[in-house]
Amino acid sequence: MFNPEEVEKELSAFGKYVVKQSRSILTKGKHKSSGNLYGSIGFDLKVMRNSFSMSFFMQDYGTFVDEGVRGAGGVRKTTSKTNRRNNKGKMWKQKGGQSRFSFKNKKPPLSAFKKIAKNKSMAFAIQESVFRQGLKPTMFFTKPFEDAFLRLPEDVIEKFGLDVDEFLEQVTQGTD
Repeated sequence: MFNPEEVEKELSAFGKYVVKQSRSILTKGKHKSSGNLYGSIGFDLKVMRNSFSMSFFMQDYGTFVDEGVRGAGGVRKTTSKTNRRNNKGKMWKQKGGQSRFSFKNKKPPLSAFKKIAKNKSMAFAIQESVFRQGLKPTMFFTKPFEDAFLRLPEDVIEKFGLDVDEFLEQVTQGTD
């Protein structure tokens, strides 16, 4: 028999685990520069008689930190003009992997780097590097979510026909 209180207890524990582990990964991975993303991670849960509504939320850029961003690439400016013209220069190393996000023409905001840079020219250099190389995926949210999903009781998964990929997509809509 379906017990809404038990489902609420399990899903609440699920949400708390994901939030706690996501924050832990951000801290351990030194991705907590301003603390804005760390402090913004949370979830909402509503359990009804035959259904539930659950959503996770965080700062918009959290999705990019989690999944990474492919860089725009190009030839490094430190390479000689002749080599750049002939496409023989050293290419920017790509960090974004197979992310669905990529930098094309628009650079990330300079303000994001002013807090961690010693001066304005350093902030410009970091901005250019991130634009060209992209951001390495951290999976700070995806990994704890998948781990917590595996811990959900089988009857909850079956009752609601949950699939980890579909569930992840449903509960994170609006975070990117």
